[in-house]
Formats: sequence, structure tokens, C-alpha cells
Amino acid sequence: MSEPLTLEEFKTMRIAGKAASAFFRKIRRRIGAGISTKDIERSFDEHLRGYSGMSPAFKGFMGYPASVCASVNEEIIHGIPSEKKILSNGDLVSIDLGIKFKGLFVDTARSFFVGRPDRDTKRLALVTQKALHDGIKTARAGNRLGDIGAAVQKRAEKNGYSVIRKFVGHGIGRELHQSPEVPNFGRRDTGPELKAGMALAIEPMVAAGTHEITMRDDHWTAVTRDGRLAAHFEHTIAITAKGTWIITQ
Repeated sequence: MSEPLTLEEFKTMRIAGKAASAFFRKIRRRIGAGISTKDIERSFDEHLRGYSGMSPAFKGFMGYPASVCASVNEEIIHGIPSEKKILSNGDLVSIDLGIKFKGLFVDTARSFFVGRPDRDTKRLALVTQKALHDGIKTARAGNRLGDIGAAVQKRAEKNGYSVIRKFVGHGIGRELHQSPEVPNFGRRDTGPELKAGMALAIEPMVAAGTHEITMRDDHWTAVTRDGRLAAHFEHTIAITAKGTWIITQ
């Protein structure tokens, strides 16, 4: 486990978290049929230019070539923005982004509808979002890491969905990805104790069908093996002695 973060560091992360949330409010109005996933990345880069000292955390991380991940329909995570990937009515696009600010990191993701979604798409996204908040509710000092995954898994599976197991959430703060890993499955009362000073990126990835994945030829984009939809929601949270903050709210 990394050294605990301080209250001042959490406050700094919160500034970046607000910038991330503001981008999602902005891009929600732009998403529509006919725009490319590259347009989403350009919008994020333009948005960050309005904030002094902030930079996209994903660009160059482990060789990733873009500022955001934009994953469409059966793409789970790490979809590379492209001029050729044009959104159509009915699509589900998951946008995952990170911000670095004053040596600290935040990471957050949301799934958006393109046009009017069908009932199944809307339900999958709603359940995934609820699974995220179920996980956050358990993330408090004195609980166990397994409580988070158990809560996420319960919400997904009781609605007939599966949680992706290949990819997990993670610790965050002074690095973009740090220990501990935060699976979206598990058993209550297991794993390390959650303590004040920890920051976690909790990120349910929920599939309409199987949890099994395959990788695209770009070696980044993960897709559901059965080609069915997946949704992705994520918040960076801070655990304090007085409760849990949703940094990217």
C-alpha cells in the first residue's frame, strides 16, 4: 500500500475532479450521430486548455496513444479515438479519462447514449451506474476491499449481467495506477482493510452477456467475446476519517 494521502492532496485532486465532471457535462451536449470518437478526444484536449496546470493523464501512459478512451457498444475499455469511428443513433459510447494536476491524478468514466437508446441499452447503463454507487457506499474506513467488488457484482448479476474480470479498478493519487487492485467481483469481509488516506478508482465494467473478452488488433481495445454491449462507469473516491468523498462527482 502507498503512503496515505493528505487532506490537502485530496483537495487538489478534487479540483481536477471538478474539471473532469465539467467536461462530461459539456460532451453530453455534443454527443450525437455523425461525430467521431476523435472529435471527443479533441473536445477534451480543448477543455483542459482552459485549466492551468492540468494535462491528460492517459496520453503516453504505458504507450497509450490518445488523451481519452472512447469505447463504443461491444468495446469495453481502451477504445482508441479515431476519425473513422463515427457514432450512430442507438450507440452506447463509454468515455474514460484521467487528469494530472500538481503531481496528482484522477480517473473517471461514463457511458453516454447516442440519440434515443433502446430499452436494453438504457437498462444496462443504469444498472452499471447503480453498481458503481453500490461499490462506493461500501468504500469507507474499516471495511474490506472485497466489500466493494461484492457489492458491484451483486448488482450486476442479480440483473442478469456479468462483470468484466480481466480489468479492474485501482488505487490512485500520486500515480495514475497504484496498489491496490479493485476488482468488480469478490466476497464481503475479505481483502485488505480500507483506511483513511486511501484514494481508489472504482470502475464497474458490465456486460450484457459473457464476461469473457477478446482484444482488437490495436492491442488496446478490449471487446466482449460474444459481441454484446458493455457499459463503463468510474469515479475516483477518497476515504477520510469523516467519510468518503467522490472526487470526480
